[in-house]
Amino acid sequence: MRLEGWHLIIIIVLALVLFAAPKLPGMARSLGQSMRIFKSEVREMKKDSTTDAKEGSEQVDGRVINPAQHGAPESRTVDKTDVPRSTRV
Repeated sequence: MRLEGWHLIIIIVLALVLFAAPKLPGMARSLGQSMRIFKSEVREMKKDSTTDAKEGSEQVDGRVINPAQHGAPESRTVDKTDVPRSTRV
């Protein structure tokens, strides 16, 4: 006789019922509470994204300015740090 997938599932369920029966209600309660929290967070994220889309429908063009290109070249030291010599430890 060969063990298949559904045989293993039945064995695992029986082992849980026999050895973890006192802990099952607490585990089910915590699982239900976690699902409730997850659903409420997803609902809040959806609500926030719809209000943000309505409020901020204008697009903003953003650019990253590299301080090495646009900063003062004398602030860079020989060892390529951005920290001025006077504040180094």
